[in-house]
Amino acid sequence: METTETTETFDRLVRAEFRPRGSYLNTASTGLLPARTVTALQEAALLRAEGRPLLPLYEEVEVCRAAYARLAGVPATRVAAGASVAAHTGVIAASLPAGAEVLTAEDDFTSVLNPFHIRGDLKVRTVPLERIAESVRPGTALVAVSAAQSADGRIADLPALREAARAHGARTYVDFSQAAGWLPMAADAYDFTATVSFKWLMGPHGAAFLTVPEDFGGLTPVLAGWVAAERPWDSCYGPVAELAHSARRFDLTHALFTFAGLRRSLELIEELGVEAIHAHDLALADRFRAGLADLGHEPVPAPGSAIVSVPGLGSRQPALSAAGVEVSDRAGNLRAAFHLYNTAADVDRLLAALSG
Repeated sequence: METTETTETFDRLVRAEFRPRGSYLNTASTGLLPARTVTALQEAALLRAEGRPLLPLYEEVEVCRAAYARLAGVPATRVAAGASVAAHTGVIAASLPAGAEVLTAEDDFTSVLNPFHIRGDLKVRTVPLERIAESVRPGTALVAVSAAQSADGRIADLPALREAARAHGARTYVDFSQAAGWLPMAADAYDFTATVSFKWLMGPHGAAFLTVPEDFGGLTPVLAGWVAAERPWDSCYGPVAELAHSARRFDLTHALFTFAGLRRSLELIEELGVEAIHAHDLALADRFRAGLADLGHEPVPAPGSAIVSVPGLGSRQPALSAAGVEVSDRAGNLRAAFHLYNTAADVDRLLAALSG
């Protein structure tokens, strides 16, 4: 139960880390960097600038791996550190036999979809998000879907999807890029999950995580380089003799500065707690939905989402940006995304701008 003390601690930590110049309501595109993250990035860059050893930065990768594992609810041995969701999707796509059926949601984010289409020899079936669980059938090899839709914030019925997949022997792949950091997640419930670092996790660009089963789920590390070896520093030349015994065999060469900064962002999320962030974000999203109703606007139905998308208002984005309110224009919709550094005043400022 939230108390005045916990609320004050939450507010104090947020105020210490963020000072946006305007009302930034665009986390679904890019999250703000905490002050501690900016400091860590500067310190990492100085290592390069001054010619000091970079080994400490490799240690930051492992700290991030462990922190993300706690957030995802899986052992760190099941987490791979990469660079993009598209690359992780590509590894999964490469593992499927020719002719395998992949079930996807209409207009899901491209990085979740395109690697399956690029194969050319897979049967990619697309259905409306609301029908994805009921559309799993015998012969479906994999269901791939975002936990929260990038375009409009709609949340997939993941429990129903999980049960349907289990009933038909299908594997599941869930992209948490628009959810990890505000929506409690349990990666252990799915065969594969992925997320980027630069949205709700508030890290720099250049890092993404993949979770895999203990037995690796039949994946082949087709993108493996030296960092995917059990002993990376002994595997810099020639073929890798022994791949890592953990999910690290699916690692891609690490963006070291990014992980140095991301460590601090993940620390902040742990300090605040995902449950508290979830409550904060949804309260603001619901305030915006209520205000929209008062103005006669109806957002895309997305109950329980921190992302609110309003049809027909996307063209207002440039004027809103000029007025110091940052949102997105997605498919003609105005998309606002509420995160821990936002306040009720930000919501009211956006509503006031839309009422004019």
